Amino acid sequence: MILDLAANLDFYRGLGIEGRYAKAIDFLKSHDLKTLENGKYEIDGKNVYANVMEYDTIPWEDAAYEAHKNYTDIQYIIEGSEVMTYAPVDQLTASGPYNEEKDVVKFDNSVAGLRAVVHGGEYMIFNPWDGHKPKACDGAPSHVKKIVVKIKEN
Repeated sequence: MILDLAANLDFYRGLGIEGRYAKAIDFLKSHDLKTLENGKYEIDGKNVYANVMEYDTIPWEDAAYEAHKNYTDIQYIIEGSEVMTYAPVDQLTASGPYNEEKDVVKFDNSVAGLRAVVHGGEYMIFNPWDGHKPKACDGAPSHVKKIVVKIKEN
């Protein structure tokens, strides 16, 4: 799990395989993220793609932990803020089976985890071994625009 600022994206350019992180970072840096419409953006086929979304944050108790077996997430807040929570996958209890098609497993909320308020221009990187719970509100619900860049790790 990494929490960082947009200004530091280039630091992570060399991570991963086949230059996939570099492609993700190039996409984030070469687009006016505030003007991107909601939807899916193909960057490098199934190896690197992005989902732009908008929503209102929800109470922490209503948000769900999740993890992915094949993809790392760069969860970048474009506008607004939300609480993202991290916990190692091996400390979490699955609340259902792994969904291979969506590459996601959900977990219950029995672990408090490490909570961080992430603001516009900040992001968290969650690797496959990182359980994460996005979309939670920091106090009152607020509107968020976010881009999640998915990087295939295998």
